[in-house]
Amino acid sequence: MNALLLAAIISLAQAASAPVDPAPFSAMKPGEAMPTGWVPLTLPKVPAPQVALVADEGVTVLRSIAEAAAGTVTHPLGHDVPGRPMLRWRWKVDRVVEKADLATKAGDDFAARVYVFFDVPADSLSVGQRLKIFLARNLYGREVPTAALCYVWDNRHAPGTTRWNPYTDRVRTVVLRSGGAGAWAAESRDLEADFREAFGSGWSGPVPRVTGIAAGNDTDQTGERVTAWFGDFRLEKRP
Repeated sequence: MNALLLAAIISLAQAASAPVDPAPFSAMKPGEAMPTGWVPLTLPKVPAPQVALVADEGVTVLRSIAEAAAGTVTHPLGHDVPGRPMLRWRWKVDRVVEKADLATKAGDDFAARVYVFFDVPADSLSVGQRLKIFLARNLYGREVPTAALCYVWDNRHAPGTTRWNPYTDRVRTVVLRSGGAGAWAAESRDLEADFREAFGSGWSGPVPRVTGIAAGNDTDQTGERVTAWFGDFRLEKRP
């Protein structure tokens, strides 16, 4: 899936007026509509995953089934990272995408993904990068993110592996899980540290505001079928 296109067509509210915390799935009942703030994102000419709120061990969670499909649910945010830099959530998958390969466009599929979008000022980018952002914003709106981290559940690479997305150097892919399907896994990521590791060579100021997050899965390249579940997302202080 073209991650630049994914980022480009997300319709995020202006960061200044967006909520500072993601709405919890657990506050809803299974089968209800998504909590306020969460919006399904589909891609042109690509089937969308089947997303729903379901019960799992007595808790309402998000389920996304992708069969030759791609998409996410997204939530705008207006979050200043230094105050609460830790992003925590839990997730699980029923299987990995066997034919995936994060180093290639043809293999850019994952059993589960979590995107975090940052509002990097466009004037800090190279001329070529600014041109791409300018064109994307003319097409899709001025809230198109300028940088993103993409946390993934991979099929073969060791946790801790990082790569630039094969479509763009504005999205850094970070492998958190590899294999091990079937059980819930809890994640805790320091967004400040992860952003600086990914983009630090070209960024010396404070970590930019987070303008949104997205969760989902995709198998549009490989044609496989996978199911992912996501628990609540929380932004917290460091311990």
